[in-house]
Amino acid sequence: MNSYFANAAQIVIVFLFGAVMAILILRLLAEVSRVNFYNPISQFLYRATHLILNPVRRFAPSYRHVNLAPLILAYLVALFKLLLLFSLRGFMPHFAGLLLASLAELVDFILMLYMALIFAWALMSLFTVDSSNPIVPFIEQLTVPAVRPLQKVLPSFAGLDFSPAVAILIILLARVLLIQPLFELGLRLAQ
Repeated sequence: MNSYFANAAQIVIVFLFGAVMAILILRLLAEVSRVNFYNPISQFLYRATHLILNPVRRFAPSYRHVNLAPLILAYLVALFKLLLLFSLRGFMPHFAGLLLASLAELVDFILMLYMALIFAWALMSLFTVDSSNPIVPFIEQLTVPAVRPLQKVLPSFAGLDFSPAVAILIILLARVLLIQPLFELGLRLAQ
């Protein structure tokens, strides 16, 4: 395949599969964080994923009243995404390596999504934001449970809260020290 078309196909695959993974992971995070169900964004996530999650819920386990069906489907989406990207290069990976690389891809995606949410929450706290906009309480309800333990440990300096910066630093270190080696191991096993 022409490299220009292969690059374009890779961009489309990464974008489309990333959008599906984002919707599934946001649905999971909304359930875990107990985001207000009547928020319009929560309603969108519920309606967008209800039809595909219902059949999976029958056999997907729950953990502490949180259904893990979105996580299972997001893992399958990551697996299929990597399989398509490998096939674009004309390479069919070994199954064990593909499973491990897909797990690393999913965890990395969750960390990057959470980092973006924490960054957006930190920006919203710096500026005057219309609190009636449904995105404001949605992002706040998703991020505060993750940042609150850091807020208890870190003192605020002159009214500035550095817990979002520390949370982002922890996420970046986890990506470099944990996810990157796991993904590289998956790639080695895939060959």
